[in-house]
Amino acid sequence: MKNKVVDVVVIGAGAAGMMCAGVAGQRGRRVLLIDHAEKLAEKIRISGGGRCNFTNLHTSPQQFLSENPHFCRSALARYTAQDFLKLVQAYGIRWHEKHKGQLFCDESSQSIIDLLASECDKGGVEWWMPSTVLDVTQQPLGHWLISTDRGLVEATSVVIATGGMSIPKIGATDFGLKIAKAQGLKLIDPRPALVPLTFSPETWAPFVALAGVSLEVNITSSQGGEFREDLLFTHRGLSGPAVLQISSYWQHGDQLEVDLVPDVALEDYLVEHKPGNRQHVANVLAHLMPRKLAEFWVTNAGLEGKHMADVSDKALRSLANSLKHWKITPNGSEGFKKAEVMRGGVDTRQLDSKTMMAKHRPGLYFVGEVMDVTGWLGGYNFQWAWASGQAAGLAV
Repeated sequence: MKNKVVDVVVIGAGAAGMMCAGVAGQRGRRVLLIDHAEKLAEKIRISGGGRCNFTNLHTSPQQFLSENPHFCRSALARYTAQDFLKLVQAYGIRWHEKHKGQLFCDESSQSIIDLLASECDKGGVEWWMPSTVLDVTQQPLGHWLISTDRGLVEATSVVIATGGMSIPKIGATDFGLKIAKAQGLKLIDPRPALVPLTFSPETWAPFVALAGVSLEVNITSSQGGEFREDLLFTHRGLSGPAVLQISSYWQHGDQLEVDLVPDVALEDYLVEHKPGNRQHVANVLAHLMPRKLAEFWVTNAGLEGKHMADVSDKALRSLANSLKHWKITPNGSEGFKKAEVMRGGVDTRQLDSKTMMAKHRPGLYFVGEVMDVTGWLGGYNFQWAWASGQAAGLAV
């Protein structure tokens, strides 16, 4: 049986892979898109609570983490959030802005999947799905040979769009990293990002009673990163947007600092509210934070049942300090099973920032999450998928 011959093979039909395939196909390239999953783009489907936070109006290189921080600049500048929004509007998809520039579909994330599939159809992209890629090798004349469960395919260009290792239950694997390694590319150690953080059972035991309590905080890590977002107490640790954001910066052994009342100069507030005040300390604090948390903190400080007027200024200052500078050291995270994305991946110092091609492997491209570019929570990782997919799609 003769090998199938195409111009471009894209491995992975997620956000970046479909974007790349559609752009390349519409340039007249013969594109074959291969994915091992039965269902198309599950990660898009479940994102944003099923409404897909498809981009962020404030996207800039500042919202991305990488060992090579300038790498993302070129692609993001050449394909912006406004560019993708124009495509969304051209398909008549209704959308809305939540806080901080985050754009979501009004209806279902399925409309973004349909848009990408339609762009691929416009470019005459051929789909093999489900189909398993067994190996990718470069031939003596520079062509690529892709071995699959449906036979051998020859292509001038191969695009690795297999995503990261987050959420394995919907099919995420380390396939792209294995291909990169086999082709001699260096990897930045992959780890979970945008993920809830956990604590040792002994450390967390007192806080278990707070599971379900949520409030807006300011959170910082000793490794950098500072966010003003909601924090959520869980049975095993901390979650919510604030913690997901800081988790991308957090490394084992790092201490986090949380300001649980970010809008208030709490020492002054408590001391000013003290004279002649017969309210319990917890009742005063409950005006500034969830009551359950206020009562918990006051009890821990040994001030349960105490009236404001009866507590020393020193004790009030100490209570305020413990709420403004809560210092905690997680012992781990919920791992790839709960992580929204992967930090690390293919070292971008080996890739061309304009085309996404491996510098020493002509015809081999990487797009999206498989490489060491990780966005903040809030639509930034999708914008990187669109921008990197577009860049490679124009280059293959």
